[in-house]
Amino acid sequence: MENKETIRLRAPEPEDLEVILSFENDAELWELGTATGPYSRFQLKRYIDENQNNLYVDGQLRLMIVQGECEVAGIIDVFSFDVRHNRAEVGLVVRKDLRGKGIARKALDLMEVHCFKRLGLHQLYAYIPAGNVASRKLFLSAGYVECAILKDWIRIGVSYQDVYLFQKVAM
Repeated sequence: MENKETIRLRAPEPEDLEVILSFENDAELWELGTATGPYSRFQLKRYIDENQNNLYVDGQLRLMIVQGECEVAGIIDVFSFDVRHNRAEVGLVVRKDLRGKGIARKALDLMEVHCFKRLGLHQLYAYIPAGNVASRKLFLSAGYVECAILKDWIRIGVSYQDVYLFQKVAM
């Protein structure tokens, strides 16, 4: 039996639809990505139904972060997969009520093992806004290297913010 501290990753299931909707339709998170508006229930249901959860087929891999036996704590994605250069971007989000408990770090570690050891990727990278200190600390603690600062890279409200580019190369 798993304890409450156990973190694992699994493919999205149809019953995850409401959780995925809550993350995808959180307007605070839109500024960090490329979304310009909310997703419909139909769009995300179709995504769950049709996605093969195969990085090489879909060009992305989305996994649910599960705490204990079944509690969904967040989502971790590998996307913008570049098959020629064997790299992909990684991003994750943890429920607000579960942040600061090490869940993101455990999920990131598990995703790295999957990507580097099982899929044979050479590199993972992440773009992190300068203001997101917690995420910057997370990626630094996981062995990512801050390799660039992109000036005025994302718009937050009516102003622009720098973004740090972090990368980790497979060992």
